[in-house]
Amino acid sequence: MRIKKVAIVGISAGLLILILDLIFFRGEKIFSFIVGIAFVVAAMPFVLDIVREGKREEEVSEMFLEFSRNLAESVNTGTPISKSIINMAKKNYGALTPHVQKLANQISLGIPVGRALETFAEDVDNKVIRRAVALIREAEKAGGEIDYILESVANSISEVEKLKKERKSAIFNLIVQGYIIFFIFIGIMLVMEFKILPLTYGTSSFGIATGDISSFSSGVTMSAEKLNPAQISQLFLYLLLTQGFFAGLTIGKLSEGSIKAGIKHSFILTIAAFLISTGVRALI
Repeated sequence: MRIKKVAIVGISAGLLILILDLIFFRGEKIFSFIVGIAFVVAAMPFVLDIVREGKREEEVSEMFLEFSRNLAESVNTGTPISKSIINMAKKNYGALTPHVQKLANQISLGIPVGRALETFAEDVDNKVIRRAVALIREAEKAGGEIDYILESVANSISEVEKLKKERKSAIFNLIVQGYIIFFIFIGIMLVMEFKILPLTYGTSSFGIATGDISSFSSGVTMSAEKLNPAQISQLFLYLLLTQGFFAGLTIGKLSEGSIKAGIKHSFILTIAAFLISTGVRALI
């Protein structure tokens, strides 16, 4: 995978912030907070790339719907599918335009329509388009009513896009609720860490049991080692980060039907949890 210049700049800036943090703030309360900022700066280009890729996928799906409709209309007028594709290469289909032009160029060079469409589907790498192209290829190969098949494909894609938008709209409130619940969870953890635990620490036995088995005859002797406040704070932070990561993946799966789409939500929630937690520790 080729790393883009923006990603290199982000990683370099993140490392620079981390080095300065190690030089000037090591051992200070603000140290962990600045580490979080360094991570945000370094990871931001990759997260933005995922967001842009998601938007590109949406645009490609929408433009392929327009492409399939135009192709069906052209074939309905009696124009062969190969000639129709070549004529449509001059139109603007947004993010799909380079792929349509490549498809038309391949057909112009004499490559069979079926093979050119297969290459087109592989280049675009979209599930809906793969299924649609498979149907178009089979219809073109069988020599049946290609215009009817193209019209059916266009209607099918239209229904799929409509269902996607309806699901996204219906699930939006759940996404907002998920974010609100997570930030309430952060608040509860902070109240427990800075208000409740300091009152109870020392009066109750927070501890972990460690066992030392010397022999089978002597049995097991147990010793209790108390957890200090710093260790408890670390446990709370790990809990927040774990909750944020998996909550983000769940939100992405529910809203867009993809675990990959949940990476951006996981990034937002985990970074928010880390910065809020370490920021409050630096201030208190």
